[in-house]
Amino acid sequence: MKGSLISTAIAEPYAQALMSVALSHDLADAFGEECRSLVTLLEKSPDLEAFIASPVIKEIDKKTVLGKIMGEGTNLYLLNFLMLLIDKRRIIFLEKICRQYLTLLRKLTNTVLAEVTSAHKLSSEQSESIANKIEELTGAQGVEIKTRIDPNLIGGITIKVGSQVFDASLRGQLRRVSLSLGGIA
Repeated sequence: MKGSLISTAIAEPYAQALMSVALSHDLADAFGEECRSLVTLLEKSPDLEAFIASPVIKEIDKKTVLGKIMGEGTNLYLLNFLMLLIDKRRIIFLEKICRQYLTLLRKLTNTVLAEVTSAHKLSSEQSESIANKIEELTGAQGVEIKTRIDPNLIGGITIKVGSQVFDASLRGQLRRVSLSLGGIA
């Protein structure tokens, strides 16, 4: 159900409400950082995701755990929003809401999301160079890079921005050569 239309229909109004609160208090970027952290945490911890999604676990326990995870420095508006999600039994959609919020934030700041896949870990200079090139190609004011390592690329990188894919990988080049020679990739 995570990727379904129903979860999107539920997540979108909550993300818009969070954006509205963030904008009215000049906290859009701060909430964006918190949302990125939450998404990363939920991706890396299936146990946490199962915990907050479980209908068996009491709401007070979920509130306590989320409060400790967020820490004392968390903005009160954001913390109250998370508690509201628990009260309304919508906490199961937390990751989707955070992703939707980040999409809204990128639109607001004219930032694009670039999914970069490389054979090896990129250095900070390489990431910066890629970001500059993507800004140049897209006309965006900023680039948010999400990296992934895929040793099957052999070398080089692939970059996905929206529906566009730029394949500068060795595997892609070998596939193109094979096709031009009449072989099957």
